[in-house]
Amino acid sequence: MISQTEALLDNPIWASLGARHAHFALGDGLARRYRPEISPLAGVAGDDAEVAASLAAVVQIGDDIAIFGPAPPLGANWEVLREARITQMIRRDEVRLAEASADVLTLGAADVAEMLELVELTEPGPFRSRTIELGTYIGIREGERLVALAGERMWIGDYREVSAICTHPDVRGRGYAHALISRVVNRMLEAAQVPFLHVFSTNTRAIDVYLKLGFVRRAEFPLLHARRIR
Repeated sequence: MISQTEALLDNPIWASLGARHAHFALGDGLARRYRPEISPLAGVAGDDAEVAASLAAVVQIGDDIAIFGPAPPLGANWEVLREARITQMIRRDEVRLAEASADVLTLGAADVAEMLELVELTEPGPFRSRTIELGTYIGIREGERLVALAGERMWIGDYREVSAICTHPDVRGRGYAHALISRVVNRMLEAAQVPFLHVFSTNTRAIDVYLKLGFVRRAEFPLLHARRIR
């Protein structure tokens, strides 16, 4: 039997914006989104026309949102950019992970431009100019180049999301993802938090890595990425 808090992961964006991340939220009791410079992620309380109107009210024309979980029909005022499936994984095991040797750095505001470039190249999920404010982000450099990163995004009770896991194609296979994820997970465990994450369901390579690190599949959601056009 899952806990009452874990049940909130069934609508994770909505839950995060309603509590721990309420100070990053725009919206009301029907629809909420992260501030645009933080993230395009949005969550809703239902799937009817009133919810759709509330969602449109917090999205500027030309901006985009990403929803996974419940979503209302958006109508002609929106352009659908992508539809996919997202797998949610959770690590209930409290045993710490072995941390592979690596020169891991804590990333800050001065690194954001490079983080945005790496995310654009590898597409782990949305990342914007102030996403770094959602948690601690760490990375690995080779020479002067940032080649891998990972950090924290949504926060629901004692459940914390591992996010922005990405490695430059030139250096894949060197264990950088493991080195970063293990450190992020262990920091969460030290804070008595339960790690969870989201991954495209078609990304079987990444899912296999997460399974080996003790994550298990918990749920699957439809993803809707859309831009408001009028």
